[in-house]
Amino acid sequence: MMQGRLLVLLKLKLISKTNNKKLKAMNNMNSTKVVTGKVRFCYANVFEPTAMNEGETPKYNICVLIPKSDTATLDKIKNAIEAAKELGKAKLADKSGRIPSTIKMPLRDGDEERSDDPAFANCYFINANSRRQPSIVDRALNPVMSRDEFYSGCYGRVSLTFYAFNVTSKGIAAGLNNIQKLEDGEMLAGGTTAVEDFGGDNAIQDFNDML
Repeated sequence: MMQGRLLVLLKLKLISKTNNKKLKAMNNMNSTKVVTGKVRFCYANVFEPTAMNEGETPKYNICVLIPKSDTATLDKIKNAIEAAKELGKAKLADKSGRIPSTIKMPLRDGDEERSDDPAFANCYFINANSRRQPSIVDRALNPVMSRDEFYSGCYGRVSLTFYAFNVTSKGIAAGLNNIQKLEDGEMLAGGTTAVEDFGGDNAIQDFNDML
């Protein structure tokens, strides 16, 4: 009788320990995910995947500009990076078991690295990519399907997941999840929208005038 109770208790303890491990793993995964505050987007390739170099797998990618004044988002990103380092320690650690300070990091200083580009002034930036096309929605969570609606220079929020990598180099990268557009902005990289090309002073007053 006593042995039966002990076996039941041991089984319950084992189940509880297993569940705690699963919960901890889930919490760690959640801690590597960040939904930003308002950011600006540039180098947006989110409708068709592109390959940076010949022979590479094409991916959807975007550069996220984060104002240095948005300390709440920056703190979340820094914490997520630390969580990703812990989760990926097996990939990143050297022979002594320590993670070198020289690994590549995703959060970069626009004033230092892109001082030639005014769009990067007073911002940190992150390059994020994914093999899966990100879903893009507007403020009301309606799908955004057009390049005229979402483009390099507009503002919004983005969901990112940070993870460790060890390929030709070691570091932490940012995975692109989903995007929410909040408002328009001046288009970057010299492009224009269809509204800018054909609206305003360029709008047709009478279609017969074009014939």
